[in-house]
Amino acid sequence: MDGCVLVVDDDREIVQAIALLLEKEGYRARKAYDGAEALEALEDETVRLVILDVMMPKLDGLSTIMKIREKRNLPILVLSAKTEDSDKILGLSIGADDYVAKPFNPQELMARVKSQLRRYTLLGDIHASRQEEEIWNGRLCYRTGERVLYADGDPVRLTATETKIVELFMRNRGRVFPAEEIYRRVWEEPSFSPENTVMVHIRHIREKVELNPKEPEYIKVVWGIGYKMEKRENRT
Repeated sequence: MDGCVLVVDDDREIVQAIALLLEKEGYRARKAYDGAEALEALEDETVRLVILDVMMPKLDGLSTIMKIREKRNLPILVLSAKTEDSDKILGLSIGADDYVAKPFNPQELMARVKSQLRRYTLLGDIHASRQEEEIWNGRLCYRTGERVLYADGDPVRLTATETKIVELFMRNRGRVFPAEEIYRRVWEEPSFSPENTVMVHIRHIREKVELNPKEPEYIKVVWGIGYKMEKRENRT
């Protein structure tokens, strides 16, 4: 594989166990034992994904995520003993892409790692073979070759997961997607309760593309069904 996975946890046994799992699957693992070490390790541009714990000394996981997001959009998988929905939503709200609770199932963890790496490296998945095109919707333009969304001509800084959601919406303007379908198509795996995860990512996208996120023009809730990208008149 081109690149490696950074594993961050103050429990050295957990770091070693995850590193062995990664290496068994053919990935290179880099290790760090607190948030400060993680940020230093991320100076290495070959790191393609981060798995990190929430409760750590020196710099906790949530603060580390915020620091990472200031510079890089690589996938972040939060690994934590905190299983309450509020903790999960907080992690996703500040920039994590996915969440796995301790004690983790090794097969589930590796499935999520592979899913995140596929999304980060390909982004376009089933649309990757399509030629370069621009999809316009009002003040928004999605360039499929770059996999970049532009708002009023300026590039929008999206994470890999947010980009995948935006592409799904921009290619299907006006169509309503239930949260379950969004999760299945973006995360590429089934989920029994994806509502909170999808909701948080939708909110993040709104904050980045809407002029007034509280009264969105583009990404709208269809109550009781799901979300859609509203069709807007293209600017000339």
